Amino acid sequence: MKNVLLILTSFFLTVPVSAQEYPNNEIKFNIANTIIFASIEVGYEYLFDYNQSVDVEVLINDRINFHSEEGSQQFHTTSAKLGYNFYFGTENPGSGLYFNPFVKYRFGDFEEDPDLALIDLMPGQPIRKVKTDMNTFIIGIGSGYKWNFSNSFIIALYGSVGRNFSDEVKERFEAIEIHAGLGIGYRF
Repeated sequence: MKNVLLILTSFFLTVPVSAQEYPNNEIKFNIANTIIFASIEVGYEYLFDYNQSVDVEVLINDRINFHSEEGSQQFHTTSAKLGYNFYFGTENPGSGLYFNPFVKYRFGDFEEDPDLALIDLMPGQPIRKVKTDMNTFIIGIGSGYKWNFSNSFIIALYGSVGRNFSDEVKERFEAIEIHAGLGIGYRF
């Protein structure tokens, strides 16, 4: 028994203890989507290594392919995204060019007025908005560049492409989705 304790103790004493020399938590916000589309995208990122992290994001009023709400079209959608980031920068932790595979789930609906040709075929009938169920699972890949200022303030430019797996969404929109942003963040 003493030998086992001696071996375990010597093992733990020889394993290098690495203290985190940089902040590994980040909160972030896509300022561009808020300004342009009135869409809110907030996230949290955890750096578990100098050049690797996992992130979680919530997108409120998520738009597919930057589709507008002009006229009588309205999105009532929210998304949750889980991603892995691998950074190629060496100057600061979690900075430089990065690669981001992700999974995303969108839920909600999209409303619009029916086609005018259909309205003419049904005179006197009440006009009801056409709804598209936007619930879909999305898998994708992204890339971007992140600037890390003093391991506290973050600015990032990024883009991604994903594939949704909903027949109803593909019928009304497209199966391939693009997304981009200008993010700001804070590390702590």
